[in-house]
Amino acid sequence: MNDLHRNKTFTWTLLIAFAIVLLYVLGARTLVPPDEGRYAEMAREMFASGDWVTTRLNGIKYFEKPPLQTWMNALSFTLFGLGDWQARLWTGLCGLFGVVLTGYAGTRVFGARIGFYAALVLGSSFYWVACSQIDSLDMGLSGMMTLALCALLVAQRDGASDAERRNWMLACWAGMALSVLAKGLIGLMLPGGVLVVYTLVSRDWAIWKRLHLVKGLILFFAIATPWFVLVGMKNPEQPHFFFIHEHFDRFLKKEHHREAAWWVFFALLAAGSVPWLGVLVQSLVAGARRNGETGTFRPRLMLLVWVAFIVLFFTKSNSKLPGYILPVFPGVALLVAHYLDGGTRRGRMVTAGITALMGIALLVTVPFMQKLAKHAGENVLYAAYQPWVLAAGLVLLIGGCLATLYARQMLRDLFVVVLAVAGFAGTELMLVGFEPIGQVRAGVNLLPALKAAGAANPAVNVYSVGIYEQSLTFYLRRPVVLVDYRDEFDFGLQQQPELAIADIPAFVAKWRADAAAGRRAVAITRPEIAAELKRQGVPLRIVAADARRTVIATL
Repeated sequence: MNDLHRNKTFTWTLLIAFAIVLLYVLGARTLVPPDEGRYAEMAREMFASGDWVTTRLNGIKYFEKPPLQTWMNALSFTLFGLGDWQARLWTGLCGLFGVVLTGYAGTRVFGARIGFYAALVLGSSFYWVACSQIDSLDMGLSGMMTLALCALLVAQRDGASDAERRNWMLACWAGMALSVLAKGLIGLMLPGGVLVVYTLVSRDWAIWKRLHLVKGLILFFAIATPWFVLVGMKNPEQPHFFFIHEHFDRFLKKEHHREAAWWVFFALLAAGSVPWLGVLVQSLVAGARRNGETGTFRPRLMLLVWVAFIVLFFTKSNSKLPGYILPVFPGVALLVAHYLDGGTRRGRMVTAGITALMGIALLVTVPFMQKLAKHAGENVLYAAYQPWVLAAGLVLLIGGCLATLYARQMLRDLFVVVLAVAGFAGTELMLVGFEPIGQVRAGVNLLPALKAAGAANPAVNVYSVGIYEQSLTFYLRRPVVLVDYRDEFDFGLQQQPELAIADIPAFVAKWRADAAAGRRAVAITRPEIAAELKRQGVPLRIVAADARRTVIATL
């Protein structure tokens, strides 16, 4: 049982099973707002319009992020049609790609067992698995940055041939270029900063001669720049907004209201590493030691710098969102895998024990879950979620107990496999079981009433008053007219203010005109706004409502 990593049949069976489950459950849940609905709708509009240069949301220019995610989702819609799993396919493939590439790099740099462990660790880490199932930019960026990291490790390892070094370094440069197209300049800044810090710490100045800078930069700019040139030519306002406002202002200023406590990313790193939390600190500390590293290149130090630099970089930022540190987890997985290969039995037993305790914590939480409901009537949704959390807790508890047994018996490979399966299965159970809550957050239960009121008819005006329903718009398969709402649309509406109605009085005038002319109109709004409109005598009827939103139509 300590040679499972050598069993090709077992390894391929695990990988195929992992891929099947990971990709199958992409369609098991409704797209949850805001991110999933936003990026699905942007891709739907690109697919519908055929404009693959100017990115739009709700028909309004939207330049907060580059287009790689939108391109890939639109391509998925082109090939497979519109749907939930199609909208998540790119992130699912990036998650799978990251696991395979991390395992491959671990094998080439450290050996077969560590590569096997690294793939299992990353493929079961809570945050990596969860983000692989969510249509957001963070996994797309992380997949491309994993390519940059792993290609760099393979290229720079001692013993690499000249051809290997050249080819893998070109792959690294391509990964950075695709990272820029995924989320912006951090795709270059983060790997560049890591390389500078690594050079200073390791004093490996010669690494800069091994980067194939000229060829790499040519490839980088060939991949990264064409879209920026084209979009800037079609939209002269885009470069300043994207490069200045969305990068430097977001990092330095608090206007986006995304501040958080300084320790938030450290907590996310710990939580996201489950079920490997018990060896996280030891693995990071071991990365700073030179034990066993006899050559010029120090891969474990590079991995430690990768993790530390990215976490500290975003800790310093005034904009803090949970997905920002997702790119660190392949580096964490390789460090954890290296520690698991040579670490102590006690460390493995602590890891298994913590996993079992987390399973117990989930079981203890189950009876109180209905109290998590924040809106009237939604306690039944959390009641429906309870069996799934119960199952996840049992999986972690049983997996942790079995892993403890195997750790005591020094069955290292079996210990890692069991804990990985428990972590992966527990995460998937919690994600799939979230569907009833996700449906209500997305508002899809209102779709039949919306369509019956005419919202699916392009000739009927559909207004979104005081809110913007990211997912509901995607499921309606059409944009809406924004009323008294700007938020992320502010820049686009500065360019095209005619695409929205500025305030509620102007909307009421338009609504009354539609009603007087016998034209049908539908609006999605907050319950309190609907109540106020009714109090003012605005001609309307309520066609559907839940605790979060109300749908009204003309009489």
